[in-house]
Amino acid sequence: MIRRLLLSWLVLAVALALTVWIIPGLHIHWSAGTFLITAAVFGLVNAFLGTILRILSFPLLIITLGIFGIVINMAMLYVTSWLTSLSIDGIGAAFFGALVLAVIDMLLQHFLIRPIEERHRH
Repeated sequence: MIRRLLLSWLVLAVALALTVWIIPGLHIHWSAGTFLITAAVFGLVNAFLGTILRILSFPLLIITLGIFGIVINMAMLYVTSWLTSLSIDGIGAAFFGALVLAVIDMLLQHFLIRPIEERHRH
């Protein structure tokens, strides 16, 4: 369990770095420590506040077929930017940043962490 948490944290830091690199309007000091700290803060904010927002907005998530989740992810990015050195230039950068971060994180989780977990099961 600790291994999975650490791997997920590292993958989120890489996904965050790629997102900041891809999306104009997202800025952060480029160092491994900064990305690890920002990823940890984003993960904690998402785990606590994101969960509460997803529960409260469940009807909207159903009606919009999950697209409202991007708005929640945008809010999580803004909260993270208030708590860390991440800066967001505008709502467009937040929208595309939330979208790209979610896709990159999902792909990295699927292609990196799942194979490692499957290898350790056997």
